[in-house]
Amino acid sequence: MKILVVDDDKEIAQLLEIYIKNEGYEPISAYNGREALTKLNTNPDIALMILDIMMPEMDGIEVIKEVRKDSQLPILVLSAKTGDMDKIQGLITGADDYVTKPFNPLEIMARVKSLLRRSENNVTTTEPDILDIGPLTINKDSHEVKTLTGKDIQLTALEFGILYLLASHPNRVFSADDIFERVWQQESIVSAKTVMVHVSHLRDKIEEATDGEKVIQTVWGVGYKIESR
Repeated sequence: MKILVVDDDKEIAQLLEIYIKNEGYEPISAYNGREALTKLNTNPDIALMILDIMMPEMDGIEVIKEVRKDSQLPILVLSAKTGDMDKIQGLITGADDYVTKPFNPLEIMARVKSLLRRSENNVTTTEPDILDIGPLTINKDSHEVKTLTGKDIQLTALEFGILYLLASHPNRVFSADDIFERVWQQESIVSAKTVMVHVSHLRDKIEEATDGEKVIQTVWGVGYKIESR
């Protein structure tokens, strides 16, 4: 998942890139408003934009106006302006959230995750009833999982939820918090160990039924994913 960082201060952009990568996303940077619009046009799969307001050539407000002509891309405004009117103007123009400088990168990433979740919940797409990924066929409606040879894999509801989440978003890395909030459908207030235990049991069942196939991959320090094949 790609996130566009737009800031004329390259040190800030590079700092955000580090945190974005650590969360399993792919950062793309632009250093002025016009470059940001070019990056959006050439990367239609960008999922969110972190946007500075005060920039050369085209400021952040103008960028938001251009983007909002034909896109509901989540936009997190990052600015040194702290006045209430500045915040109101940014949000009325079309930004989804607003953080002032200096900022805590961890807060930025928490807001990024929140905006991405909100965006995904608002997208009216129909998830496939049946997924074929690797050696597995996953039936969403019946909660059945079979191998290519027709062998049933008996999963708990939580194990099935984790598997379907990862399989329906191939190549995307989900953190333990993301998995807990989506599958358990409540705010993550437990340690990552809870998710880790369920993933471990899920892996054991899949490997036993498929002669050792490694379907779920761990991205160390980030989370879990299933690669498309």
